[in-house]
Amino acid sequence: MESSFDVLDDAGVAFRRQFRGLVLSPGDEGYERARLVWNGMIDRHPALIARCTSTDDVVAAVNFARENNLVLAVRSGGHNVAGYATCDSGLVIDLSPMKTVDVDPIARTVTAAAGCTWADVDRATPRGRRHHRAGNLRREV
Repeated sequence: MESSFDVLDDAGVAFRRQFRGLVLSPGDEGYERARLVWNGMIDRHPALIARCTSTDDVVAAVNFARENNLVLAVRSGGHNVAGYATCDSGLVIDLSPMKTVDVDPIARTVTAAAGCTWADVDRATPRGRRHHRAGNLRREV
């Protein structure tokens, strides 16, 4: 699929240099797997996939998309049935590498990074003391 954005222009090269995570474009190893979402009926081809490892990466990706007038999609767990976690010819901000889970047993809270799924949170919390609170990735420990 053709992209209206040249990933090899000066802006694209500069973005790749400042970005600490992995930036993938069509033809790169891992691009095909990274562009897929849970719903196999969704088949989109972003110009770039920015696999963020930090908040700074997210800020850089959002700024890059805005400065280059790119369509922007954000993927966390990739399970959105409608396919909003990807786009054609734009930039996908992929938060899935951000999987830090911090458990505070004293405060009885869990703080989960944006790329976490419930499975990541379950692995980090004590078995038998898990309590779901729907809608906000917050659990009592």
